[in-house]
Amino acid sequence: MVNRIKKIFNTKDKKALLENFVSLSALQLIGMLLPLVTLPYILRVIGFEKYGVIVFSASLIAYFTALTDFSFRITATRDVAIYRDSPKKLNIIYSKVLTIKTLFLLLSWLIIAIAVFLYPPFYENKEIYFYTSLLLLGYVLFPEWFFQGIEKMRYITYLNLGIKLFFTLCVFIFIKKESDFWIYPLLQSAGYVGAGLVGQYVLVKKYKLKFIFLPYKLIIKTIKTNSPIFINQFVPNLYNNTSTFLLGILGTPKLVGIYQAILTVVNLIVTLIEILSRVFFPFLNRKKDAFQWYKNMMLITISIMIIGVLVFNKLIFWYLNVNYENAFWILLILAIGLFGYTLYNIFGLNYFIVHRQDKLVMTNTLFASVLGFILAYPLIHFYSVLGAAINLSLARCIMGGGLFYKFFRKKK
Repeated sequence: MVNRIKKIFNTKDKKALLENFVSLSALQLIGMLLPLVTLPYILRVIGFEKYGVIVFSASLIAYFTALTDFSFRITATRDVAIYRDSPKKLNIIYSKVLTIKTLFLLLSWLIIAIAVFLYPPFYENKEIYFYTSLLLLGYVLFPEWFFQGIEKMRYITYLNLGIKLFFTLCVFIFIKKESDFWIYPLLQSAGYVGAGLVGQYVLVKKYKLKFIFLPYKLIIKTIKTNSPIFINQFVPNLYNNTSTFLLGILGTPKLVGIYQAILTVVNLIVTLIEILSRVFFPFLNRKKDAFQWYKNMMLITISIMIIGVLVFNKLIFWYLNVNYENAFWILLILAIGLFGYTLYNIFGLNYFIVHRQDKLVMTNTLFASVLGFILAYPLIHFYSVLGAAINLSLARCIMGGGLFYKFFRKKK
């Protein structure tokens, strides 16, 4: 077994993977600590209700993050990993990404503005939606897809740490009372926009990338080509984000705040799973025979993480000041969903997409997401916050389990 692993990972590969894992693990470690420092403070200063308003506005904007990204975190990363030694190709990829992202950013802002001005509950907190929508500009500018493609994750680490440190310090400096809650989304957006501008500067100065105006037909062709993976990335919002969004409409801001506080702990594990997937994605595009080792490593990791979060549930609730009677059941249900999410990353991103079976993944994701979208209203209507947790985890398990079944059938 050891000899087999050595054959898969040569010295250069081991160095790149180790550097990327250490870089993103450092980001993950600090990224886990900083929200855990600010969240209890925020909940005590502005309360669960105002925090729920912020979360509800973020759930609306979240629909448009996938639109502005338009699958480039996967497709552009894959293209950069393949053409990393061709400056001409990289300039074309860079220009396509920036052009299409900008077009969808303008479209997103237009739709958000119409929704906020036409729907009274949104209009009551219009400044919150405006400040939160600036996040989209940061996502458009931040070149995560490029650094991941060239396997230089340390740049992602430096810039993300800059965002989190800036945001954490400013939270304690500027948010002192409940009425300061509007500052929270403004600070968050400012950090991402700043990191995006620095990232663009690095691309132009260090990597000599140049923006070129591309033919209209090439832009349309790229949009059509990327559509299957875009759909695959967007439709999870139908169950993921809609659970929070509907809870805000059918429930109360306080319930949204409690749900999001518990979900924040679970999403820390989601972030770790995503980081591991991103570290191995460019590598598995080059070394497909390493998949079995990667699969086993991921399954062991998520099992340990789920057990850990359930064992320490009382400490988590004490720290977040959560006294809700069903808090443990929400945590348990969301933790079960983590296993399905991990299966999706293993077999979707790092097996079927690596093998260019994008439409298979898209079909599976579409089925699970539409089912989650359909079930969201009745589950949340009848079971409130527990229904939101059930809907999210059920959709994740169906999505991950479906891909595992397809993989099993394929191997058999």
